[in-house]
Amino acid sequence: MQANREWISISDMMAGLMMVFLFIAVLFMSEVQKEQKAIKEIAESYQNIQQQLFKDLSEEFKQDLKVWDAEILSDNTIRFKSPEILFDTNSSDLKALFIAVLDDFFPRYLDILTNNKYKKQIKEIRVEGHTSSIWNNTTREQSYINNMSLSQNRAKSVLAYSYNITNSANNKIFLENVFRANGMSFSNLIKNNGEEDIQASQRVEFRVITKAEEKIYEIINKLQ
Repeated sequence: MQANREWISISDMMAGLMMVFLFIAVLFMSEVQKEQKAIKEIAESYQNIQQQLFKDLSEEFKQDLKVWDAEILSDNTIRFKSPEILFDTNSSDLKALFIAVLDDFFPRYLDILTNNKYKKQIKEIRVEGHTSSIWNNTTREQSYINNMSLSQNRAKSVLAYSYNITNSANNKIFLENVFRANGMSFSNLIKNNGEEDIQASQRVEFRVITKAEEKIYEIINKLQ
């Protein structure tokens, strides 16, 4: 009789533990489903913003891109491709031609990004300076460092000029919160058939980072 009571007690305990484990599993699955739903909603929001922004940028600059030797990439990066227009060799001083391009481009670009559709969604506007891997009479390591300094100074020159030609005080405050200059050295070379395209790698890019994109990364990191 005593053995039966002990067996029933152990059985009850095991049943109780199973219920606890089941409850934990249900909670976990519920949280996973919530995270998946959140990722889906944010991803859809990000996709909608990206598609609409691409449409607006393409419409605004469709007549100018060829003249500027520029292009809009699928992620809405605007790439200025011609070293002859941008800077002299080893210099971070803007050429007169690039100054003229920025005078035309940046106010219109900023008008789009400060539209109510996008303004509150923007985390960063990045100016990125990119170089080739070439730096005469140096090791690759020293070439990387030299080009990092050069690309950073070039990005800073573009940022400073763009900021200074912005007339609206409100837009300047907006830029102070989101505008960044990034030197990339030759960390993101453009290649053709596996070989570095020296001229194409020397470029300036404007990139928009949205808050939706940041939230997706945060959720993915949590799930990992």
